[in-house]
Amino acid sequence: MEHVALEREEYFMTIEGGKAKAAKQVLTEGEGDTDEDRNFPKRGLYTITDIEALPEGERAELIDGEMFMMAAPMLRHQKILMWLSAKIWNYIMEHGGPCEVLPAPLAVYIKDDELNYVEPDISVICDPNKLDEKGCHGAPDWVIEIVSPSSKDMDYERKRTLYEEAGVREYWIVDPMQSNVRVYNFGAMTMVEQHSFSDRVKAGIYEELFLDFKEVDIGDRGSAD
Repeated sequence: MEHVALEREEYFMTIEGGKAKAAKQVLTEGEGDTDEDRNFPKRGLYTITDIEALPEGERAELIDGEMFMMAAPMLRHQKILMWLSAKIWNYIMEHGGPCEVLPAPLAVYIKDDELNYVEPDISVICDPNKLDEKGCHGAPDWVIEIVSPSSKDMDYERKRTLYEEAGVREYWIVDPMQSNVRVYNFGAMTMVEQHSFSDRVKAGIYEELFLDFKEVDIGDRGSAD
């Protein structure tokens, strides 16, 4: 997914006449230093309220109060997304259990706070109590992100850290440009595994689910999205 960062120090979103607009807001010296201030989002940071105030059709993610606008995905991204979703859904239907697979756009309030909000490409959620009509409140069990050229730092660094901190059990980074899959099993002895698209990749949270990326037609695997 394509991302563009918005400056958090100078601008925040406010509502005027039902529409979102940009307005300056700057921290004054000493603000945010007291125990009381630390319990609330600092001025100058974006919050969930700002995400919800975005104009219809605009999407963004929020990491520690920094907002990243999201552009429409490319065809290759969507092919992989649909194939993975179908494979995981079929496995869950055949084997039962409480887990659900939900593709983007799904609102994930990843830390259930005011400063973090993401829309992973694929979320597998095994605790039905985390789900309501707004989305998922807390960490999914398994998250998959499909890399685009502009999202590499986000997927490999910022989101990896966020998902580990939030309690995601398993995180996959699917990189069609490199034709590989990086698997993080947070908390496991062997935390990081690297696979190529010629491998059958095992899902950590399931005993018998293997995903063979040779099955998905994504065209020329050597070119960028």
